[in-house]
Amino acid sequence: MIIRPHYMKMLKTYRDVPLVKILAGVRRCGKSTILEMLRDDLKNDGVPDDHIILERYTSEDMDEDLTNKEMYSSIKDKMIDEDKYYILLDEVQEVDGWEKAVNSLLENTNTDIYVTGSNSKLMSSEISTYLTGRYISIPVFTLSFAEYLDFKKTSGTPAKELLNEYIRTGGFPIVALGNFDDRSAYQIVEGIYTSVITNDITRRHNVTNFDLFNRVVKYVVENVGKPFSANAIVKFLKGEGRSLSVEAVYNYIEWLEKAFVIYRCQRYDLQGKSVLKTQDKFYLADASLKYCIMGFNSKSIASMLENIVYFELMRRGYEVYIGKLNTREIDFVAVQRDERVYVQVCRNLPEDSDREIGNLLDIKDHYPKYVVTLDELAGGNVNGVKIVHLSDFLLSDRL
Repeated sequence: MIIRPHYMKMLKTYRDVPLVKILAGVRRCGKSTILEMLRDDLKNDGVPDDHIILERYTSEDMDEDLTNKEMYSSIKDKMIDEDKYYILLDEVQEVDGWEKAVNSLLENTNTDIYVTGSNSKLMSSEISTYLTGRYISIPVFTLSFAEYLDFKKTSGTPAKELLNEYIRTGGFPIVALGNFDDRSAYQIVEGIYTSVITNDITRRHNVTNFDLFNRVVKYVVENVGKPFSANAIVKFLKGEGRSLSVEAVYNYIEWLEKAFVIYRCQRYDLQGKSVLKTQDKFYLADASLKYCIMGFNSKSIASMLENIVYFELMRRGYEVYIGKLNTREIDFVAVQRDERVYVQVCRNLPEDSDREIGNLLDIKDHYPKYVVTLDELAGGNVNGVKIVHLSDFLLSDRL
């Protein structure tokens, strides 16, 4: 098992803190394995095996529908003394009312509780009702490039080649663990995507017109990193002779967000210092999701570089926005407490550098500013704007 230090450090920070730790992310991003890592870490720290209770609630692991009362009883029955128990619950969203069972365990037993899930029902009003102020959300993403290198360190492949591989095949751990060509990798990711769509969207929300839903998904995937407009989708579909309401489009988008397939990035007005309510952009949980649906196209790399940088900033704990500066756009404004980072992303320097650097120089503050590129000429800075290669940006200890 290859350890993911970022998550283990975070879980260690919150160990024995009286909060439910909720790890949420797209299916197959590694949440179950992180629970196994946590179990092993607890054992290494001297926690007895019988005081670590790991339960899985995937459809494959459950013979029948489980009620929250049965869930509570089955866990409680394993607790034979008053010592602390570590409760690790995988894919809890499959149990209706799971939050009631977890709340009862939290209130009535000496426990430290960790749960995972693949649907943001985990962040719903029910949790606010039963676990108000007593949980912390830990987003789990597919592999960062640093983690990808750890997964591939025995392959003998040069880092430059691994970066190209990472850009093409993404960061799902199951793909990184193998030695797949692009086509095989996309087939694996397509299976993950189909599972998400089937289990977390079409079945859960009773989608009847699957073909139309799929067309909306394809449109969103084609337009990753571009301003979103439900009206534009409706108009586009009308041009194809299909009819769909704006409300239905918003529902589809919400379901994709709740299944962690796409992530919303809002626009921030740097002059007015306010979050804007229009022209959000969406990014895919993993770049490979685009290629498994649309096929790989080298022309799409530029938008997927944005996708990769967006999630690197998210992994590092930043709140990430699209920056608006008069009529100009900053690809990313990343905010963390009193820190701020500005990032422009471009594939090549000669054709794009003047515009990218110029946009950043128009920001009159002293926070770090980066142009991130795949260009081998990357390096140095222009009037304080750092020009960095993508690999250096992804592997830097701090921004």
